[in-house]
Amino acid sequence: MKTVSIISQKGGAGKTTLALHLAVASALSGRNAAIIDLDPQASAAKWSDRRTVELPVVLSAHASRLPKEMKRVQDAGCETLFLDTAPHSDSAALEAAKASNLVLIPCRPAILDMEAITNTLGLVKTTQTPVFVVMNAIASQGHEGDEAAEAIAALDVEVCPARIVNRVAFSRSLITGKTAQEFEPDSKAAQEIEQLHMFMCEQLQTCINEQAGVSQHVEQIRRRA
Repeated sequence: MKTVSIISQKGGAGKTTLALHLAVASALSGRNAAIIDLDPQASAAKWSDRRTVELPVVLSAHASRLPKEMKRVQDAGCETLFLDTAPHSDSAALEAAKASNLVLIPCRPAILDMEAITNTLGLVKTTQTPVFVVMNAIASQGHEGDEAAEAIAALDVEVCPARIVNRVAFSRSLITGKTAQEFEPDSKAAQEIEQLHMFMCEQLQTCINEQAGVSQHVEQIRRRA
């Protein structure tokens, strides 16, 4: 099972929207996808209540139960798991990052969001889990996305090349328990999510290959000892 955490210590960064859209993208690509909603507001779980499609499965859980819930979804055949974390919760974010193969940090191109991202980065980097910042809700015109990405890259973190523009389809689709790629399959919003999903899959495969290589190296050292 491959696990992706969506983490930001600032509220309103777009964590849940990103988690829902990526989980649906995984399900549409044929993977058994699930979300564990670690936010007490349970926005992802409420979205699932409005949904009529089986996948992705959404579970609401406290961070202290994360290992058990992860095992439960893995035993049920989950292939790609998304952890939707709560803002202002260092412990939940830390546990999620430790349990993941990849961390995505959504960030809007606004000064308060960009200032807050340093706290999130400091927390996530202690876990050694690969991390990328996803520029979210950027303007469809202008250079604010480029300028924000350049400023964030200066913080010694990689910025995802796939960006999410501020589009009505993202919020409107959630009202009926759908996502943009289901609500408007041919829209630019759907295309942006697909690009982000493809990037995520590429990074997950890279992370897992690297982890497998490290495990093999450690095993070789043990045998020689």
